[in-house]
Amino acid sequence: MNYQWYPGHMTKAKRMMQENIGLIDLVIELVDARIPSSSRNPDIDGLCAGKSRLVLLNKSDLADEKVNRLWMEYFKKQGIYAVEINAKSGQGLKAIYGTVREACREKIERDRKRGIKNRPIRAIVAGIPNVGKSTFINSFAGKACAKTGNKPGVTKGKQWIRLNKELEFLDTPGILWPKFESKEVGRNLALIGSMNDEILQMTELASDLIAYLLQNYRAQLASRYRMENVDDMTTPLMVLTHICEDRKCYRKGQEADYEKASALIMDDFRSGRIGRITLERPPADGSAE
Repeated sequence: MNYQWYPGHMTKAKRMMQENIGLIDLVIELVDARIPSSSRNPDIDGLCAGKSRLVLLNKSDLADEKVNRLWMEYFKKQGIYAVEINAKSGQGLKAIYGTVREACREKIERDRKRGIKNRPIRAIVAGIPNVGKSTFINSFAGKACAKTGNKPGVTKGKQWIRLNKELEFLDTPGILWPKFESKEVGRNLALIGSMNDEILQMTELASDLIAYLLQNYRAQLASRYRMENVDDMTTPLMVLTHICEDRKCYRKGQEADYEKASALIMDDFRSGRIGRITLERPPADGSAE
């Protein structure tokens, strides 16, 4: 399956970042903790060179706790501050103010020496579509100040949001690069729902997920779908067939409904019902990919 999606408003969003980057002190980038590398836009590193950086690992409660810690250490080695959060529940948000001050310590000290008092830190909030950016802004601000939605591409224009006398946000539309570097990146984005499911082949996508779970999270898979013979399951098709039987996913005439079973396991994964799962690990050497 070839994963591609680049609506025209994303080109505009990239241009918007270029035009406004000189106004900001800090880049706050949201990524999905289940795919911290695939859910980062590679353009942001170039666009925001020289700026203080903070990565928020959103939906960290859905990701593997041990792997979360590996990613936190990875970003630290890159000179990037990181915080684990769940924008929807508010988990981890209290830690952000302290981290923002630490990330912008040089700027704050520079202002102090120049006699500038109470100038707020200006941060740009960036991230790919559907990563939870608007939900984060609303939760962090404590009010519905940014439009939210559960479909890619909801935020269409920029807006400045003053949180308090210390911090202002520049909200931007989510941006996604025009051509994925690898099939794996596109697949990971599709798995977490950053592309419209209508354009995807759900059975093929679910098969890719099952193959990964069999290799890395076999116990969670077995527990969720009552697979007592999980060690005998060697292919995604065998797992899908079992799910059809276990969850009564049949067409007329007792024919296995693989599409229904695929949609079921995808929904279970995205909601965390299979367990806390991370789809990628940081590079072993700690270097940037």
